[in-house]
Amino acid sequence: MGPLAGITIIELAGIGPGPFAAMLLSDMGANIIRIDRAAGDEPGIRVPYRMNVMNRGRRSVAVNLKSPAGVETVLKLIEKADGLIEGFRPGVTERLGLGPDTCLARNPRLVYGRMTGYGQDGPMASVAGHDINYIALSGMLSMIGERDRKPVAPLNLVGDFGGGGMFLAFGMVCGILEARGSGKGQVVDTAMVEGAAMLGNIFQGFRALGQLSPKRGDNVLDGGAHFYDTYETKDGGYMAIGAIEAPFYKKLLELMGLNQAEFEPQMDKSRWPAWKVRFAEVFKTKTRDEWAALMVHEDACAMPVLSMDEASAHPHNRARGSFVSFEGVEQAAPAPRFSRTKPELKQPPSEPGEHTDAVLAEFGFSAAEIATLRKQGGLI
Repeated sequence: MGPLAGITIIELAGIGPGPFAAMLLSDMGANIIRIDRAAGDEPGIRVPYRMNVMNRGRRSVAVNLKSPAGVETVLKLIEKADGLIEGFRPGVTERLGLGPDTCLARNPRLVYGRMTGYGQDGPMASVAGHDINYIALSGMLSMIGERDRKPVAPLNLVGDFGGGGMFLAFGMVCGILEARGSGKGQVVDTAMVEGAAMLGNIFQGFRALGQLSPKRGDNVLDGGAHFYDTYETKDGGYMAIGAIEAPFYKKLLELMGLNQAEFEPQMDKSRWPAWKVRFAEVFKTKTRDEWAALMVHEDACAMPVLSMDEASAHPHNRARGSFVSFEGVEQAAPAPRFSRTKPELKQPPSEPGEHTDAVLAEFGFSAAEIATLRKQGGLI
């Protein structure tokens, strides 16, 4: 059931990168127990529970964290867990009675994962924000967008999920591996600003070499180069071109019917704007699918820009099983792949509190104790 089978993590329900990290860990086989609040009381963009793919693979226990009995219930779960994930602003879990010191006192081997935009300390720590704000502070947003146009928000992939959720999941696995040797837990402080900045470390190297222009659309990988950009086609579609290396560039020019000598030297930035105009003219002569038929199986680094519907139906993605339909909802399959401990989807997103009794029973709560907790207001 995946390489992380046997690991148990408590997830304090939140939005965005925290649930994404929990999904990654659950996909890999970890037993994630999601602590939910009352149904309809969630922050952020509302998505029907069964359609909220990021919550797949976890069971839900609905606990009233404003009740001492509810907090004590979570602490008892923590005693038998390997890790905890929370995505509140700094200080919130401490005020709830579920801060790192309290939790580590109950379970010294616990890895306590914290997900915030700006980190647990520093002058911005308590400030509200979202993905676009975090990647702005990281410097990465300044590099995304067309030349002489405003910066473009790249969905919420760079901050929330790339710089946030993935780094939190990575940090949790690192912490749990270390704890198995040392017997000691610790806090994993994951900040989306820092994760997003880390994703851009290649550009720090270019900057140190004096090879990075601070202007958007003026570099090889930001759409500044004629050989690394998208081009509209005759039918209003787009082709994505990434022919950086000389052999791929040569093949691209050949397939476009262009004279290579007229487009050399490839790295002459002074000629990129004029060459982009010429590329745009050529790509307008065929439809997207006509260009795709000509190019995708050649080493020209050229692919059609697909919609999400088209991506899931593409022959390569279908052959790989890159997308799956699970409980009637199409979604990306778990990744990466393992040859022996193969991850698989085990459960659709849960309704809040759907598994309260079953999970508490597994953790040693008797039926009478569960009934008492409900009477005390500890459970929702």
